[in-house]
Amino acid sequence: MAKHSLQQVKQRFGIIGNDPKLDRAIDVALQVAPTDLSVLITGESGAGKENFPQIIHQYSNRKHGPYFAINCGSIPEGTIDSELFGHEKGSFTGATGTRKGYFEVADGGTLFLDEVGELPLPTQARLLRVLESGEFIKVGSSKVEKTNVRVVAATNLDMVQAVERGKFREDLYYRLNSVPIRIPPLRDRVEDIPLMFRKFAGDCAEKYMMPTITLTDDAKELLKNYRWPGNVRQLKNITEQISVIEQERLITSDILQKYLPHNEVGMLPVSIHHIHESEQKSFANEREILYQVLFDMKKDITDLKQVVKHMMEDSETHPSSIITSDNTRVSVPVKYEAVPKKITLDESGTNNIPETAEYEESALSISDVEKEMILKALERHNGKRKLAANDLGISERTLYRKIKEYSILD
Repeated sequence: MAKHSLQQVKQRFGIIGNDPKLDRAIDVALQVAPTDLSVLITGESGAGKENFPQIIHQYSNRKHGPYFAINCGSIPEGTIDSELFGHEKGSFTGATGTRKGYFEVADGGTLFLDEVGELPLPTQARLLRVLESGEFIKVGSSKVEKTNVRVVAATNLDMVQAVERGKFREDLYYRLNSVPIRIPPLRDRVEDIPLMFRKFAGDCAEKYMMPTITLTDDAKELLKNYRWPGNVRQLKNITEQISVIEQERLITSDILQKYLPHNEVGMLPVSIHHIHESEQKSFANEREILYQVLFDMKKDITDLKQVVKHMMEDSETHPSSIITSDNTRVSVPVKYEAVPKKITLDESGTNNIPETAEYEESALSISDVEKEMILKALERHNGKRKLAANDLGISERTLYRKIKEYSILD
């Protein structure tokens, strides 16, 4: 497609930027538009996926037909089939009349299924049938109906991973993915970021009748180096915040820094090195109880190393005592015959350490460690589950599930 045509498309649909990956995505959308192939648009949340179904529809032979955008993740599982395929009167509680679904009313047009990865498995089976044969059945009906709808889907999920986990049908994935379009995240379009900031700042200034904010060179570099987990949507929000709040119209890096959060969701891993027994945390799943156990084990091993170190250093002057990690001397029985100080080799070249000195390490599975920790916590608190859960740093719900899973009788 000619360069001027590409710029016309960007201007028509409000797409800002000249990144080659973005241009490639637009070009693919324009090339596939005249066909009836299904398209799967992937990309992070806020990257601008919603523009591409409209490009495909407006440059297709269906441009005079209906266009509907449905957010599959916002429709409850119990009503999604009715929304998409319709239902008959009396088919379920509250069905006071016959209702047409989107596949019926969008006949001859385009249906955009946003967040398609959130569809429940039974609905995925129905969708696959529509895509393959153009046939569907309303909820509560036995009559097969036909439709001629072009489906464009979008998701921010890793669909290959979803298929591997059994969350999404493999056959439906390949059927939807006839033509894939990948929308690059904002952090991969670094040179486009100042252009977008300028556009959003101009729009905000025009809307609220105020002078347009501009960036210093150091502020532009800071803007380009930020990770932008919320992509274009986050950039627009921050630009509008600065435009409205700041009195100064020339934005320096110091001013900009105040609006760039460093603990944004999706930016940094959760810090776990500040977890202590006294903290009351409610973890979301069993993975985090494992983290707690592993860090407690690491602390115990560190203490044990310290004890052994003091024992080795102090064995000559205090053969019957050791120094613990809190600098307390404790008397202990020491049997030197179990571990000889001096190791010699016999005539065959092997060492003469007695078998009693051999160290045998027993490997515990993760489930064994979890079960042992839960048993100890319940014992410490006389079977009181709430106190045990707080001690372990997990929610009561997770503890109940673990007790049932390991058949623990407290």
